[in-house]
Amino acid sequence: MTPESLARQSQRRTFLRHGSYGIGAAALHSLLATGGVPAAEPVENKSDRASQHWEGVYPVIPEQQRIKRVIHLCMAGGPSHLETLDHKPKLAEMDGQPMPKSYTEGKQIAQLQGQADRLKCLGPQHEFKKFGESGLEISSVLPEIGGIADDICVIRSMQTDQINHDPAHTLMNTGTSIPGRPSMGSWLLYGLGCETDNLPGYVVLTSVGGGQSQPIAARQWHSGFLPSRFQGVEFRSQGDPVLYVKSPNGVNLDNQRQVIDAVQQLNQLGDARFQDPEIRTRIAQYELAFKMQMSAPDLMDLSDESQETLDLYGTKGGDGSFAANCLLARRLAERGVRFIQLYHRGWDHHGGIKQGAEVTAKLVDRGTAALVKDLKQRGMLEDTLVIWGGEFGRTPMAQGSGRDHHIMGFSCWMAGGGIRPGFSWGATDELGYEAVENPVHVHDLHATMLHLFGVDHERLTYRFQGRDFRLTDVHGRVVNEILT
Repeated sequence: MTPESLARQSQRRTFLRHGSYGIGAAALHSLLATGGVPAAEPVENKSDRASQHWEGVYPVIPEQQRIKRVIHLCMAGGPSHLETLDHKPKLAEMDGQPMPKSYTEGKQIAQLQGQADRLKCLGPQHEFKKFGESGLEISSVLPEIGGIADDICVIRSMQTDQINHDPAHTLMNTGTSIPGRPSMGSWLLYGLGCETDNLPGYVVLTSVGGGQSQPIAARQWHSGFLPSRFQGVEFRSQGDPVLYVKSPNGVNLDNQRQVIDAVQQLNQLGDARFQDPEIRTRIAQYELAFKMQMSAPDLMDLSDESQETLDLYGTKGGDGSFAANCLLARRLAERGVRFIQLYHRGWDHHGGIKQGAEVTAKLVDRGTAALVKDLKQRGMLEDTLVIWGGEFGRTPMAQGSGRDHHIMGFSCWMAGGGIRPGFSWGATDELGYEAVENPVHVHDLHATMLHLFGVDHERLTYRFQGRDFRLTDVHGRVVNEILT
C-alpha cells in the first residue's frame, strides 16, 4: 500500500463508514429480534450478487398470501361515478333543481367553489341496468363490465383528500400528496421482490382518448427515497416497448456481452468500496437491459395468441389502444411482473359529459372485461388483483354540461384473489355527494391491497431522514368486509 492510499484509508469519513457496519449489524439484529422489517437493503443472502435477483425484505408467510400481482387500471381524469357505477334515481328526479345547501355549504369543491347560490343538480346522463346473478347496477355505457358483474366487487364509498388531478394521482399512487414518496408498485417490489429476471417488476402503459387528456407525471411511478431499482418502467404501446432495446447495426450479442461484463466489473469495484445502493441499481439495470433484448420482442410478438383471444380484446395488438394494453398486461402478468399500471387519459369531463362518458367508456369497456375474463379462464384471476377506478369522482352539481372534481364520494371496483365477487360495499347519499355508509379512504385501499399480499401495512417500512415511512403513512384499515 502506497503512502497516498494509506492516507485515504485513514480519512475520517472512511473510518466512520467502515465503523458503521458493526452498528448497522447490531441495529438489524435488534429489528429482527423484535419482529420488525429492516428499513434498508437486506443482508447479502437476500440478494444474489451474481444474478442481482431481488427477493424482497418482507417475510411473507405463503399461507397468508392471496395474490401475487396487481393490475391497476387507472381511469385518469376522474370518471363520474354517477355515469358509471353509482345509480342515483333521486338525482335524476332533481335534475335542474337547486342543489340543497345542506350538502355543499362549507364543503370543498374545485372550480364551483363559492357558487352555492347557483349550483344545480345534474341528473345521471345514462341509464343503469342490473347485471348478472348478483344484480349489480352498472351504467349502460359499460355493458362489457356489466357482463363481468358477478366477478367484481364495487366500492361506492371511496374518498380522497386531494381535489386536483396531480396531487390526487400522487395520493392514489404514493399514499400522500407530497411529491417524492415511493409509489405503491415500488413498495411492493422493495418488500416482495418479483418473479421475473428479464423484465422490470413494475411496468406502466398509457393510452388516451374520449375527453381532456390530463398529463401524467413520471414521478407517479417513481421509487422516491427507495433505491431507484424499484421504480416503475414506462413501456410504449406501439413499436418497441423500450427505446434502443435492440443492438445497433454491426454489434452482436457477444460483443455487447463483453462490453457489459467490463462495465459491470467496474461497477462492482465501486460497489465494494462505496456500498452505494445506486451502484447496485446500475449493475442490476445493465443486466436487465441486456436480457430485455430477448424478452421485450417476445413480449410484443402476439403470434402465439389465438384468434379467439384477439377477438375477445378486439385488437390485433400494438395499436396503442387501451385494449391492446390490457392484452399486454396479461402477458406481463404471465411473465412474473409484480405491478402493472394501465393509465387511460380521457375521463376529465368538465363539459359535455353525456357524450364524453359514453365515448371514453367505449374505449376501455371491452378491454377491461376481456382482461378479467382472460385471467379467469387461464386460472390467473385467483392470484391477481385487478383494480379499476380514477383519482376522484365528479360532482352531482352541473358545471355547464359537465361535472367538476369531487372527493367526498366516488366509486371503484376490484376483482381477483380474495375479493368477494358480485358484491357492493358502501354507499353515497341519495344525490351521490358524500359517502355515508362504510367510507373507504385511499389509505384503506392500500392497506387492503397489501393485506392480500400477506403484508401488514404497518410493518412494511423504510427509514428515511430519521423516520420510518410506509405506504399508508399513519392511516389505513384493511376492508375485511369485501374479502372472502
